[in-house]
Amino acid sequence: MSDVETGPASAVGVPPVERAIRLLRAVADGDPVSNMSHTARTLGINRTTLMRLLQTLEAERFIERRPQGDGYRIGLGLVGIAAGASYSQDLVQTAMPVVTHLAESAGLSAHVGVLDGTDALYLVRQVPNVPLASNIHVGSRVPAYATTLGRIIVAFWPEEKIDRVFGGRTFTAYSKHSPRTLAAFKTMLAADRAAGLAWSESHYVSGVSSFAGPIFDRTGEPVAAVNVTGPAQVFSAAPGRRTHIGEAVRAAADEISKRLGHVTKPAAVAAPTRRRTA
Repeated sequence: MSDVETGPASAVGVPPVERAIRLLRAVADGDPVSNMSHTARTLGINRTTLMRLLQTLEAERFIERRPQGDGYRIGLGLVGIAAGASYSQDLVQTAMPVVTHLAESAGLSAHVGVLDGTDALYLVRQVPNVPLASNIHVGSRVPAYATTLGRIIVAFWPEEKIDRVFGGRTFTAYSKHSPRTLAAFKTMLAADRAAGLAWSESHYVSGVSSFAGPIFDRTGEPVAAVNVTGPAQVFSAAPGRRTHIGEAVRAAADEISKRLGHVTKPAAVAAPTRRRTA
């Protein structure tokens, strides 16, 4: 087989990426690559390149050996990415009407986001028709410890997971409120968890306040969060205004969780004490 790659190429594509995609499509379509020479000819990839692609994709778990050991099949790494993308779309579709109502009723920018590594990733943004709307856009990333959206998700993680994910993280100070160490971050998370909401006033941007509530899936895992942000004075415009906004965020988070299949367990009721009679 010649070392020249003969497969179709896009005028704007990246050839190595295109070869990997062609190979993944072939495996997904049922070619186990048990005959490497045949697959190389079919895809227009030289045999050496094909071997390297197989090794790389297997290392990344995009493909895996078939149980009988002859050839390959699509791996759990690629399946997980596809499932995550599908889940994100479901989350966005599920949350959108709730977030839209929250933004309009509260008069504040409302968002839904998830965690990606140690960052909060914004998936939904709805802004009311008012001045000073949030400048956070869909696709924005903010360190989880610096935003209520990220904090309230991490607040419901097991401690060992918090240690594993954030143990080596450098905590950059965005304000005097920013945690500088993992211990300080965990103290903040404990308060968020106890309240069931994460609150911020000038923690990330001076003069901007925020509330966030956790979103749980059907298994009870914290998979996302919803928050509102806006000028600090909006949260204190009237007596009880801040409490009202916090409860609206809590209700929105609960509603999205229910739509994802989460069922809140009722609180246990103590059995009545029987009175002794003489």
